[in-house]
Amino acid sequence: MEPAAPPLLSLAEVEALARRVHSGQTDKAGRPYAEHLAAVAAGVRERGGSEEQIAAAWLHDAVEDGALSREWLAGAALSVAAKAMILAVTKQADEPVEEYTARILATPGALLIKESDLAHNADPERLAVLDAPTRQRLTEKYARVRALLGLTGP
Repeated sequence: MEPAAPPLLSLAEVEALARRVHSGQTDKAGRPYAEHLAAVAAGVRERGGSEEQIAAAWLHDAVEDGALSREWLAGAALSVAAKAMILAVTKQADEPVEEYTARILATPGALLIKESDLAHNADPERLAVLDAPTRQRLTEKYARVRALLGLTGP
């Protein structure tokens, strides 16, 4: 008889973990990075996302940013689906955007997380504090990703 699997982390535990591993980090505008994570998680919730999607939203940048390792994620007390979504939205170094977006589209639940991430990243108030060339570059980047994902509207 196999031992019972440990209980999955609660959303509150996932949030606390995300805030801890990203503490001290700031976004491109100099704001605490946890504000972005909270906004993406809230966006997923507002769009009708599941608890697994909300958990993945809290951790959507943790592996990409090096705050948590792939090895940690593999052993984490998260559902298989949440882990898959986190890895789907984790952009690899030098990965073509077409491969990245195809992986997101192929992973159940991941599109909603990326949609919320893009919505927050492209928020005009967030972009307004950046210099014009950076604002233009990011606006074009986010529009291309949205198009490849089949996302329309704001």
